[in-house]
Amino acid sequence: MRLLPSAPRTSNNDSLGHGIDAALVTAFFLGIGFGLDRWLGTTPWFMIGLFLLGSIGVFAKFWYQYDARMNELDAERRQRVAAGRHAP
Repeated sequence: MRLLPSAPRTSNNDSLGHGIDAALVTAFFLGIGFGLDRWLGTTPWFMIGLFLLGSIGVFAKFWYQYDARMNELDAERRQRVAAGRHAP
């Protein structure tokens, strides 16, 4: 029995990449906030503020990427309908 090679998987929705991105960015901002708090003696205000700033930034980035992808798919669907082919 001969095994056929499988087609490589491609995905525009890389969930693992998004998760790692979110974790690294929030940890980075949390670390900067921790360092500033230790240096300035303001514990925990910079840590909380920069954590929130990083988290909001990550989720805003995800939202804009999602919105752009949905606009692309809508445009493709409209083109198929205009060409007389129905969307699958």
